[in-house]
Amino acid sequence: MSQNLHPVETRSKKFSLSDFLHDSRSVGILLLLCTVASLIITNLPGIGEGYNSFWETEIPFLRSINLPHSILHIINDTLMALFFFQVGMEIKRESVIGELSSPSRMMFPMIAAIFGVAFPAIIFLISTKGTIYQNGWAIPAATDIAFALGILSLLGKAIPHSMKIFLAALAIIDDLCAILIIAFFYGDRPEFMWLLGVVACIILILLIIKYMRNPLARVLYLSLGIVMWYFMYQSGIHATFAGVILSILLPVKKIPAYEKALVLPVNFLIIPIFALANTSIFINASAIANLSSELSIGVILGLLVGKPVGITLAVYLMTYARIIKLKTKPDWMMFIGVGILAGIGFTMSIFVSMLAFDDKTLQDTAKLAVLVASTLSMIIGYTWLRIVTKKRQSQMKKI
Repeated sequence: MSQNLHPVETRSKKFSLSDFLHDSRSVGILLLLCTVASLIITNLPGIGEGYNSFWETEIPFLRSINLPHSILHIINDTLMALFFFQVGMEIKRESVIGELSSPSRMMFPMIAAIFGVAFPAIIFLISTKGTIYQNGWAIPAATDIAFALGILSLLGKAIPHSMKIFLAALAIIDDLCAILIIAFFYGDRPEFMWLLGVVACIILILLIIKYMRNPLARVLYLSLGIVMWYFMYQSGIHATFAGVILSILLPVKKIPAYEKALVLPVNFLIIPIFALANTSIFINASAIANLSSELSIGVILGLLVGKPVGITLAVYLMTYARIIKLKTKPDWMMFIGVGILAGIGFTMSIFVSMLAFDDKTLQDTAKLAVLVASTLSMIIGYTWLRIVTKKRQSQMKKI
């Protein structure tokens, strides 16, 4: 008697480059790898100085025409405008047809962001009372949106879409607050004439969107976006704000085409380069010793404690006072975890550190404290949310 043997396929599906590029966790993984690599290279003897100097390399021609002229500034002021444009489009869609589509829902991340800016600043001022460090009060006020969303993406679909939108909106508003703080407290007054140029660009873009329907409209829209970025940069306000404005002006029906064009270059080129450039920080014995100073304690407590406390308290007050009405009962453990991730400071916090102090030693101390606080926020926030989501998933299986 013969037997027909059917071979069982035991080979597992190979994980392709396409799978990696379309996996929501890939951005977070790549971001972390670039951060670790940058820190290691920066602190390698004989290599670190050159690596750090590379990002500070200036391009004389760009300096002569008053544009971002170091590689670091080109990344942070130019390339990151595209990142803010991408994130801004998602916020625009959600504000029109999604999770933020009513005034009360839009108020939700707005008030949370304001509390998330105020509480770290208050904690910093209390920690540094009577010292020379108080001018750094805004250092722990900002959330690094790229890193915060990158870490959140590591949890994949376990995190509700509404929480991702909440963090994205909160971080953008948070960054806008930081930009205003820099403009009014750490720099010269914005140049009014250049701001008029920004307003003129906005008016022209709105007219193009309303009255033009041919392919030329897209060319003019993008061209005026570049001009608006230039005017914004010259005005003294952080140029990435132009990316946010441009996304707000874009009609919702046109968003998918722009998202499709930007998703790969932003996620797998701009964000990794951003991480490599902005985490080139020297870690030496004196810097580590300074972590016990009031300056470091103020920064670390501001980001690690002030952010989650401020954001969670804002959510509690808004729901308790019924200022907002959520579709479901607030998931406090999830909100706390997102609040912890908002304590990832990095770029804007490091930028404010350089503006707040003229002394290089104080700048390095503040930057290292930001790095420590941001790393702890990453680890604690990710671990917290992973535990919460695992618990939720196990509960769902029992139902």
